[in-house]
Amino acid sequence: MAITQKNMHQVNPVELDDIDRGLLRMLTENARRTNNSLAEELGIAPSTCLARLNALRSAGVIRRFTLEIDPEVLGHALEALIFVKIRPGARHLMSAFAEEMRAKPGVTQLFFLGGADDFLIHVAVRDSKDVRQFVLDNLSANPAVATTQTSLVFEHSQGAVPWL
Repeated sequence: MAITQKNMHQVNPVELDDIDRGLLRMLTENARRTNNSLAEELGIAPSTCLARLNALRSAGVIRRFTLEIDPEVLGHALEALIFVKIRPGARHLMSAFAEEMRAKPGVTQLFFLGGADDFLIHVAVRDSKDVRQFVLDNLSANPAVATTQTSLVFEHSQGAVPWL
């Protein structure tokens, strides 16, 4: 079963050297840094830095440059993790379920899992009433869903990328 396009092809690991790792570390901290500032800190020519960046993008190491938004500032002060088990007879609906959940307001991340649960849905909403309503409207009412378990997030911080 293909949940995402990535699952459909084999990924070949890319070997990184110290310059690549340094470039990725700096971009992880601030993806808006200029090529010249990156090159200067790495001690390489700007043209070399740009070539390295383009090579990392072409190899698929860098998928995209993103923006981190604070949901609390936008009135979504409560984050929750919702574990979902799909009914055994509804396994053929997993791809459609994943696509449907990705499109729901409040869903910030969706994980397709191996193990006891099938999906983990990360939501950012206004309050506990919104979490309850999300579960009732989108999960409990969904005929493919067997069970859910919701955990509230007290704190969420982005970790460092360990292999850099």
